[in-house]
Amino acid sequence: MSQADIAAAYDQLAESWQDSRFNPDNGLAQHRRALAFLDGPGGHALNVGCGASTRFNAPLRELRLTMEGVDLSARMVAFAREADPTITVHHADICTWQPPHPYRFITAWDSVWHVPLESQRALYLKLMAMLAPGGVLIFTAGGLDAPAEHHEDRMGPSLYYASLGIPALLATITEAACVCRHLEFDQWPEKHLVLIAQRAT
Repeated sequence: MSQADIAAAYDQLAESWQDSRFNPDNGLAQHRRALAFLDGPGGHALNVGCGASTRFNAPLRELRLTMEGVDLSARMVAFAREADPTITVHHADICTWQPPHPYRFITAWDSVWHVPLESQRALYLKLMAMLAPGGVLIFTAGGLDAPAEHHEDRMGPSLYYASLGIPALLATITEAACVCRHLEFDQWPEKHLVLIAQRAT
């Protein structure tokens, strides 16, 4: 499944991520935990696969972070810009997009798992290289013991999912000169894994 196919699927699903329809607590506690690792306020933050929900904006604003988003779906981008016009939202593929500056905080919540399995390691390395010293990355992945990929259509359109698996994810964090600060199965028994990584200062 190509990134264009993923974008088209999320164009169909975009309304489901608007604030009026989406669970406002989804991932919020985990983001507050990740933000607590930052040493002071200020700097830039990036939401990878930002979608149309603004639920992470308030805690980022509390730390005076200048927020940006990036998303493949044109409809998601349009809804995101409408929901919070103060945020710069880039309509782009994170795998090829070139960041304008380093980020103190990056969130990739429920997004990287749509990237082809063979491209995920390179993307995680890229995201962690985009961090400023002391910067924090929070992301979700399939909490598996080994690499795997599959398709799922429970939301309507068929969507591709993949995960490197926990051992490879932890090895990639180390390779990127970052430290894993937190690992959590936050929706057990579903294998929804949350990881928080931090770049050395």
